[in-house]
Amino acid sequence: MVSNYRGYRPPQGMVSWALHRLAGLGVLVFLLLHIVDIFAVGYGPEAFNELLFIYRHPVFRVGELILVAGLYYHALNGVRIILVDFWSQGWKYERQMFQAVIALFLLTFIPTALLMLRPLF
Repeated sequence: MVSNYRGYRPPQGMVSWALHRLAGLGVLVFLLLHIVDIFAVGYGPEAFNELLFIYRHPVFRVGELILVAGLYYHALNGVRIILVDFWSQGWKYERQMFQAVIALFLLTFIPTALLMLRPLF
């Protein structure tokens, strides 16, 4: 007996929602770190310059890459959400728009990732 069961496949709306929230949290964490970083300027240029070593560390570069991925996805998916919410026919094309978001994300993020990681190699 052959089963046609291929496992649970979550709908694209649920995956999109989860990724959108995760990307939004990543952006929030970055903004909080950025506020702390800018706050260091108040202690003078020496204190700020001492923190710059963090930005050159490979782990931070990978973190930057993850941040950019989150920003790209969050922005592209935000446009998809606007279309679904404000276009009367948007709900009919939700799957295709999600696939377009993933395709556009890959088309824009891969070249950016290569440029950002170039100093590590």
